[in-house]
Amino acid sequence: MNKKFLVIQTAFPGDAILTLPFIQKLNESNPFSIIDVVCIPATAEIFSASPFVNKVIILNKRKEHKSLLSIIKFSLKIKNENYSKVYSPHRSFRSSLIVFLSSIKESYGYDVASMSFIYKNKIKYEKSFHEVQRILQFLGDKKQIKNWNILPEINVSEESVKKIDDYLKQFRNNKIAAVAPGSVWNTKIYPEKYYCELIKFLRSKDFEVVLLGGKSDRAICGNILNNFEQGVISAAGEFSIVESIEILKNCELLICNDSAPTHMAMCADIPVVTIYCSTVPAFGFFPYNKKSITVSYDDLDCKPCGIHGHNKCPINTFDCGNKLLPEKIIDKIEEIISSK
Repeated sequence: MNKKFLVIQTAFPGDAILTLPFIQKLNESNPFSIIDVVCIPATAEIFSASPFVNKVIILNKRKEHKSLLSIIKFSLKIKNENYSKVYSPHRSFRSSLIVFLSSIKESYGYDVASMSFIYKNKIKYEKSFHEVQRILQFLGDKKQIKNWNILPEINVSEESVKKIDDYLKQFRNNKIAAVAPGSVWNTKIYPEKYYCELIKFLRSKDFEVVLLGGKSDRAICGNILNNFEQGVISAAGEFSIVESIEILKNCELLICNDSAPTHMAMCADIPVVTIYCSTVPAFGFFPYNKKSITVSYDDLDCKPCGIHGHNKCPINTFDCGNKLLPEKIIDKIEEIISSK
């Protein structure tokens, strides 16, 4: 009988993408296993696109699975699936509660997770590790932990590939750069006026630019787009995450904040310049493929001000963004362009 494994990852899209290498290696170690994933609606398409995921089970934390009773019912359904092992790289109380109520004998979670005592196998949360490396610890393979820089694999349908090909035909040439200026957290967002300077530089190097983001990023992308008469288009809110990854596959580089597009670029395996405003690469969410670069203004006592960021700068200066001048980032972009 094939082994059945469950992975619980109910965090943001970037975290979902960074969980894919673990799923790939879990499948490699257990080639005839069945791997299911519990995730939120926003990340369902990411896990559905993985060639190693059997089934996606959606946990809607804000609607039908908001109450304690609904979580209990959800967990009982999980219990009836008879999984042999459950892995929870998400450290929340809700994720741990599902693990506890599902009564899966072999459970893996971090030692710093909420209700960590319920996990049979507690894994040390290594702050100095990259997130991919941290999750790979669940496999217990020291060699794999050392060789952690595994790119996430996703499948893109032929229909989506054609859709993106048709969309990008509006560009006159194939020299395309992507810019993703948005983020869920405002203190992660590099100033719009500085992004305009970066795009002006890209245009001077004969790049055409596509602005990427979700529906919530339409405003910032629209504001930037208004500064350019040609050579710049906005795809914000027009495509799914997987389709946006397909756009990135057609680009020579990406410039973005410390947010999900950085990890999407790992799926596309293109160079990315990741800009860190209120956060730092040391948190373990930096790009790790060849030629990718991070840039940050670190000469500040107030930085970092939080692992996720804030809706507003806690001291009302936003020096971490304002003092990181475009010239410094342009130097990094030139490094990538010259290496090509």
